[in-house]
Amino acid sequence: MVLRASLKQKSQVRKRKPALLKSWEALLRTVSKLSLGWQMSIPITVAIVGLWSYAAVAQTPPTLESVSTTTTDLKVGLDTMWVMVAGFLVFFMNAGFGMLETGMCRQKNAVNILAKNLIVFALSTAAYWAIGFGLMFSNGNGWLGASGGFFLTGADNSPATGDAYQGIFSAISWAGVPLAAKFFFQLVFAGTAATIVSGAVAERIKFIDFLLFSLLLVGIAYPITGHWIWGGGWLATLGFYDFAGSTVVHSVGGWAALMGAAFLGARIGKYNADGSANAIPPHNLSIATLGALILWLGWFGFNPGSTMGIGNGSLIAHIALTTNTGGAFGAIAATVVAWAILGKPDLTMTINGLLAGLVAVTAPCAWISVPSSAIIGAIGGILVVFAVGFFDKLKIDDPVGAIAVHLVNGVWGTLALGLFSQADAFGATPAPKAGLLFGGGIEQFWYQLVGVLSVGGFTVLVSSIFWILLKSTLGIRVTSEEELEGLDISEHGMEAYAGFAKESAFGSSSSYPSSSSEPTKY
Repeated sequence: MVLRASLKQKSQVRKRKPALLKSWEALLRTVSKLSLGWQMSIPITVAIVGLWSYAAVAQTPPTLESVSTTTTDLKVGLDTMWVMVAGFLVFFMNAGFGMLETGMCRQKNAVNILAKNLIVFALSTAAYWAIGFGLMFSNGNGWLGASGGFFLTGADNSPATGDAYQGIFSAISWAGVPLAAKFFFQLVFAGTAATIVSGAVAERIKFIDFLLFSLLLVGIAYPITGHWIWGGGWLATLGFYDFAGSTVVHSVGGWAALMGAAFLGARIGKYNADGSANAIPPHNLSIATLGALILWLGWFGFNPGSTMGIGNGSLIAHIALTTNTGGAFGAIAATVVAWAILGKPDLTMTINGLLAGLVAVTAPCAWISVPSSAIIGAIGGILVVFAVGFFDKLKIDDPVGAIAVHLVNGVWGTLALGLFSQADAFGATPAPKAGLLFGGGIEQFWYQLVGVLSVGGFTVLVSSIFWILLKSTLGIRVTSEEELEGLDISEHGMEAYAGFAKESAFGSSSSYPSSSSEPTKY
């Protein structure tokens, strides 16, 4: 009986095999009817499903330590990305400065101004990498960094922060990003300070002298005063605050520009015997306006980027808003005041009013309210209109108004912090004391005043030494013939607008009659 049952079972299996075989053959016939692409996708799909299944089975459950490490790495990555993107925006401001300065000056000097604005960042990179960053941020005393750090060398375990940090750049160890990101962000700020000088000395300085002065400024003068404030130096210890550089960047560049313009003297034909000033018209307000808009955009990297971290994003948004409001009200105020004084709205004053408001709000942007930023920006816009005329009375010839914008409003913005600060009300720490107008007394304003005077005095002294050395050795000014011909030809042997009509002495095209027989006076 057992044998019969076994034979019966084998017979049933034999009967089932043809059915399975038929199903397999049917599947093969179906697959063979598919296109080649679909046929190739079948084994790939099987492999992917198999690997996913294996990964799901083989994956080990996360531990608290691995989750913490992943979270830390993610934070560092996001902060680094933010700092680098902000740095790229500030770097792009070089294009803004180049367009603005070129448009504000005469056509015969366009190549020269563009060349200066291009090469100055390359020189700044070399000088700041070789010596500047080390002087500014390496551990030292209250006056300068003295632990090396030249060529970005030395002990450093960034992005570690606080007590976990071990290295020679303790002053900037609060930023939880790699050292390379810290350096790049500070580099673009240093380059900005050198670019400010370019506009004030335009149209009559020798190209080689500007290059050498830029190296000295970025390699020596800028890092020393920067160390006092951002490098943990004596002003930082005193209680002086400058969030994004009204003093560190803009005033330093402005003081250096002032001394350069003073040592160079005015352009030929700028001033009359009675001391009145002749307006030398800009040759291209289109690219000047484009430059101003690029700078406005770049300021959203300049100020919000100085957080050097994302946090929950609220501080970045607040700083962006105060920055924009300051610039906007600066432009409005300058337009209104210039309209009232000159009888017509002056585009060049609107541009400089915008920049004045942005410069003024740079120091206090993290510690002031939006209404306060509007007031600070508006005052900056008013100041720049009168500052242009003031420097002309002193016969300080500044073709683009860089001194009125960066020096005057760098000083104003720094002092404004002592008036309008609301301490850490908006989440920025460490924070200054509350300002005079918000119940904090005069203490913070006093700290700000000391900082303005000390940085200004040092920069005037050192930049004067640099200018005197250059003047006594190489000579800093081109000849009268070269100036009248234009620096494009005399310094570079090329023209920006080859084949176009040439300019007269005051910048108007010789192919068209001037609207006035006399140069404009103001």
